[in-house]
Amino acid sequence: MNGLERTQLTLQGKLPDRVPVDLHNFMVTARLMGAANYADFFRDGEAMAEGQIMAWRRFGHDVILVENGTAALAEACGVQVIYQSDTAPVAKEPAIKSLDEVDRLEVPDPYKTPVLAENLKATRIIAEVIGREAFIIGRGDQGPFSLACEIRGMNEFMMDLALGEQPEKIHRLLEFCTQVTLRYMLAQMEQGAHCTSIGDSPSGPDLISPRQYREYAYPYVRRLVEALQARGIPLSYHICGNATPIIGDMASTGAAILEIDQKADMRTCKEAARGRAVLLGPVDPSAVLANGTPEQVTEKAREAITILGEGGGLILGPGCAMPATTPDENIDALIEAARTYGRYA
Repeated sequence: MNGLERTQLTLQGKLPDRVPVDLHNFMVTARLMGAANYADFFRDGEAMAEGQIMAWRRFGHDVILVENGTAALAEACGVQVIYQSDTAPVAKEPAIKSLDEVDRLEVPDPYKTPVLAENLKATRIIAEVIGREAFIIGRGDQGPFSLACEIRGMNEFMMDLALGEQPEKIHRLLEFCTQVTLRYMLAQMEQGAHCTSIGDSPSGPDLISPRQYREYAYPYVRRLVEALQARGIPLSYHICGNATPIIGDMASTGAAILEIDQKADMRTCKEAARGRAVLLGPVDPSAVLANGTPEQVTEKAREAITILGEGGGLILGPGCAMPATTPDENIDALIEAARTYGRYA
């Protein structure tokens, strides 16, 4: 099987020849390309595509996640973004200073907004070159809650939630962010991607309570899933940190893939996702993949395969984006673990 076939069978609830592997490796691709300045690299769709294709030919993974970080949609919505020379871009200055300004926001056109257009170009090139061999996820960037945090400012939005003085305007901001995210995800699929995805980490239990998650995050992700499902599009849904307390809710959104990291309880996640979603992860991208040894990578990957891969339903990969400094030999160890220990009878 090739990576596309292997991953599609996994999403269908069937058993492929072995566990497929994802590399959340957009920063690693910048290193592989020898980018002198990551700020330039992450604004160049052709360079990003070349880096992802080079990485796929070097490592032979099954799933390619196309993105340039966590700030593309925020920048498109007016957030000041800082492009750094040696790592991913980050949001700096919010787009609005008050919830009273929500109605001034405009949904950006992904094809006319430079940062989004370059990401779409990268997805299109990758899909054209290797889309029949590898499973392409065109990242929809941030989910509604995370995008709202960037547009309003993380501290300010958390205070808005805590005070609860303007609930209607909070929900209007989240409605706007849902429209922005959906428009961009559909554009990613128009480039030939097989799947799209969102990261909504600020909505996890590390930052807000499960009650707040169910009120302010869940309904909007559910709305995205319904809109995508109506078009036959699968969604991959990422929340960093210990998502264990809300993993059942995440599964009930209907997302096809749930991306979990090393803090989540694997057995609880497996039971919550069984028959409902595929799990992606959960190997620690920093302590293990970037700073561990190949032997440690193998150990953690084998543990994940044993618990999460039973009966299918696992895409092995990092729990979040790998640092650019991740050694090639550790990436090789991750993929070799799937080939060695992830085979199905």
